[in-house]
Amino acid sequence: MMRPMDKNKDEPTPLRERINEILLQQDENALLMDGFDEALIGFSQRINEPLLAVYSYSKMIETLITRDGMSDEEAMEYVDYNCVGSWVGERTPIIVMPLEL
Repeated sequence: MMRPMDKNKDEPTPLRERINEILLQQDENALLMDGFDEALIGFSQRINEPLLAVYSYSKMIETLITRDGMSDEEAMEYVDYNCVGSWVGERTPIIVMPLEL
């Protein structure tokens, strides 16, 4: 899962390094999305199931708007198609959408 306008994709950010440290401590291999470290809100796990990365939909949208200069509509379309609409196996991350009551 690539992010748009990825300038230094081979160089991990300090935040990604910290996330990797946490995963190493748990001895887990969760699949992470490139470019959305700020939108990672935690990990989900059920008994006998792999650890899954959990991302905030609204934070993903915010990231694309502030970092990449996308409009709201462009950001939602990008996330819906490239992230929510993506299946990369049993370790596909979870994207949590806000509950609007």
